Amino acid sequence: MGYMDDRAKALLKVLIERYIADGQPVGSRTLSKMFDLSPATIRNVMADLEDFGLIHSPHTSSGRVPTPKGYRLFVDRLLAVQSVQVSPDAYLKKTLPEALKHKLPEADPARAVSAAAALLSNMSQFAGVVLAPKRSQIFRQIEFIRLSERRVLLIIVTPEGDVQNRILSVKRDYSEQELIEASNFFNQHFSGKSFEQVREALKKELSSLQADISRLMQAAVEAGTTDPDVDEAVVIAGESKLLDVSDIASDMDRLRRMFMLFEKKTDLLQLLDVSSRAQGVQIYIGGDSELVPMDDVSVITAPYGVDGKVVGTLGVIGPSRMAYERVIPIVDITARLLSNALSHNPDK
Repeated sequence: MGYMDDRAKALLKVLIERYIADGQPVGSRTLSKMFDLSPATIRNVMADLEDFGLIHSPHTSSGRVPTPKGYRLFVDRLLAVQSVQVSPDAYLKKTLPEALKHKLPEADPARAVSAAAALLSNMSQFAGVVLAPKRSQIFRQIEFIRLSERRVLLIIVTPEGDVQNRILSVKRDYSEQELIEASNFFNQHFSGKSFEQVREALKKELSSLQADISRLMQAAVEAGTTDPDVDEAVVIAGESKLLDVSDIASDMDRLRRMFMLFEKKTDLLQLLDVSSRAQGVQIYIGGDSELVPMDDVSVITAPYGVDGKVVGTLGVIGPSRMAYERVIPIVDITARLLSNALSHNPDK
C-alpha cells in the first residue's frame, strides 16, 4: 500500500465510524460537511482510499463502505481503545453496569465458562464464544478396562486428581491380564509424563515390547493427545442474535455459512487456539484472515488464565460493522472476570 497522509487517514476513520453507526454507504457530500473541504477534494481522497483497497462502492449506491483491509487499518492504527486500568468491578460499575448482575460462578469452572459466554453475548448482542480450559495432558496414573471384544476403557487420572475416561477401539481382543500388565507398565515407566513424551519414548521402546501390547499403548497415547470432546471444548452463546444483524441476516447464504462455522467448532477451536498464544485482545477481520474465512464477520478474542497462566480464550463473533470501541472492552473485561472466577487468588 502506498503512502497515506493524515487527511486520508482522518477521512477513512470518520467514514468507517459513520458506516458502523448507521450502516449506510457514506457519500462525499456527507464527508465534505464534516471536514469543511470541497466535495471535489473529498472525492479525490476517496478515490485514493479506493485505490488502496480500503473502501469500495456497493453497486447500488454512490457512497462508499469499508473493505476488510479498511477495517483492519482502522482497528490497527486509527482506533484508540483505552486499556482497562481499573479493577474489573470498578470498570463494570461505570461502563457496563448490566455485567455486574452476572457474577461468574467461582466454584464450578464449567458453569463459569458457560456464564462467561452468555455474558459476552448479552453485553455485545452478538455471539459469545469461550474455548474451555485445556485438560491436563499429563497423567499420574492410567488403567485399561476391558469393555467388550474390541473396546477398552482407558481411565486417566491427572496430577490434579481429575479423572477422564476414553473408549478405545482396538484391533483385537485383549485379556484382562494383558490389560493389567499394560497399565502397570505405563504407570511404572511414564507416570508424571505427558502423552507427547510417552509417544516419543514408545517409539524408541516399541521394538523391545510385545507388538500387540505396544499397539494398545499407541492407541492410548493417541486418545490421550486428541481431545474427543471438541464439542464440549468450545462453548457458544447467543448465535441466534446474529439473526438480528441486518447485514448478515439479509443474506441467507451468508447466514447459512455463519451457522456452519458454529457447527464446525473445530474451526473456532483453531482460531481460539491461535489467539490464546497471543497477548491481550486480538481482532480478526473476515476476509483478511484465513482464520475467519467470511467477509463481514469479525472475531474479537482475549486469552484468560488461572493464577496467571493462560488456559483458554474467549471472544465475540459479530459483524465487521460493529462498534469496536464498545466490544473490545467487553471482551477484555470478561476475560479478566473469568480469570478471577477460576483463579485461587482473584484480583478483586
